[in-house]
Amino acid sequence: MAEHTRYLITTSQGQEFDLTLAKELRSNNLYPFGLHNYAIYRSPEGVYIKGTNSGNLHLMLDTYEVIQEPEAQSYRHPHHRLED
Repeated sequence: MAEHTRYLITTSQGQEFDLTLAKELRSNNLYPFGLHNYAIYRSPEGVYIKGTNSGNLHLMLDTYEVIQEPEAQSYRHPHHRLED
């Protein structure tokens, strides 16, 4: 198996997950980073995780939380990138 850089996160509830092999269901990772950035993941264990940006200009995602599958499947992010 190829060596991967591990993608380890801690949710706002204090749970730790390895998202290295998680499936990304949807995302907006447009630069420059800001509130418009988000990603929805399904971990290898079947846990759904939402990653968002709290306004951090240096990281794409900085806040993570566990969500239920229906929310993961229907999620609509409330923020959009503003073009200059």
